[in-house]
Amino acid sequence: MSINPIRNDDELRAALERLEAIYQAERETPEAIEMEALVAAISAYESEHYPLTDHKIT
Repeated sequence: MSINPIRNDDELRAALERLEAIYQAERETPEAIEMEALVAAISAYESEHYPLTDHKIT
């Protein structure tokens, strides 16, 4: 199993759909390992393309 970097929003959607399908995987299974890799790839893509900013509520 190899998780490639996410390069666009279509790949992000596909990764999120796959994550939803396996998100309750038992620990130390191939699905759990895949889930960890997907979370890292999703996080990296979202951090670059959808950064959170600090907004103060007044």
